Amino acid sequence: MTKSKLLFSLCVLGGACASAAAAPATYEIDPEHTYPSFETDHMGLSMWRGRFNKTTGKVVLDKTGGTGTVDVRIDTASIDFGHAKVAEYVAGPEQLDAAKYPAITYKGKLGGFVNGAPTTLTGELTMHGVTKPVSLRVNAFKCIPHPMLKRDYCGADVSGHIKRDAFGLDYQPQWGFKPDVALRIQVEAVKAE
Repeated sequence: MTKSKLLFSLCVLGGACASAAAAPATYEIDPEHTYPSFETDHMGLSMWRGRFNKTTGKVVLDKTGGTGTVDVRIDTASIDFGHAKVAEYVAGPEQLDAAKYPAITYKGKLGGFVNGAPTTLTGELTMHGVTKPVSLRVNAFKCIPHPMLKRDYCGADVSGHIKRDAFGLDYQPQWGFKPDVALRIQVEAVKAE
């Protein structure tokens, strides 16, 4: 039996061909369709909602193997509340201090795969010079062929919670600002060429 026939037989018998053929793919985050958004309390009176307008990064995904990693960089100064003065103030030195900390980063691992789709994301968030573990839930995940680029295109809806005071952002608690922040993240990424 030749070497190629032996390898073929082992693949068929052991099912190793499929796993050998599957490989992780790198996806580049689409900054035009990715907006990390959040909800935060305003003195116990109302819930303010905002987002960051500039996000870059990559996702390495192995759908067959059920593994993946995420590496995201958010431009701190791109915070947007739909109210320019509030955004400018929150990006300023008393809160996020974008001049000193220009990026918020998240590095994590995808997990809990069901039918090739992740359901969890665990990793570390670095914000305001502080790094803390943050776990997120992947509420929805889907991949399709990109209609124009003709490459695999994946999107997800992700959510979670953090306490901003854990990152040194304990602005005016005496005024009733609660530290809880709900994260609502929409992300899309296209397979790299």
